[in-house]
Amino acid sequence: TMLAPKIEARILQELGIKNNDKVLEIGTGTGYMSALLAAKAEFVYSVEIEPALVDMARQNLQKADVANVSVDLGDAAQGWPLYAPYDVIVLSGSTPVLPESIMRQLKIGGRLLAIVGEAPAMQVQLVTRSDENAFSTVTVFETVVAPLINATQHEKFVF
Repeated sequence: TMLAPKIEARILQELGIKNNDKVLEIGTGTGYMSALLAAKAEFVYSVEIEPALVDMARQNLQKADVANVSVDLGDAAQGWPLYAPYDVIVLSGSTPVLPESIMRQLKIGGRLLAIVGEAPAMQVQLVTRSDENAFSTVTVFETVVAPLINATQHEKFVF
């Protein structure tokens, strides 16, 4: 599934991406959001779990002459430490719980935007890392989008 264009635009607006930012996108999809991010950032590392979507995104980005994006095949539901730390991290799908492992891959001063929660009420959260162990979170708006494959779930009570 793709995010609605108005949600993608709002994400870009909230992140305030600069031309020297290194960005991690979790959930590449068709590569559309990757291209939008790449238009603002220095470089985008995008990770997709579905092999067919990796191929599609690579082809779409190549056709659009977007050269500052790499698309990797993998599961980044817990982050992607390979190129960390990042200035910006974007989750292109929802997650019931935002894993600390993803947040810790931000540079100090870095921003992360994630859609957190479960239907029918999910919050778009902007997280900023202020120092080694401190993060501030602002709820930007509410929406509902499909979850990332292998997204972290709430712990369930078991008898």
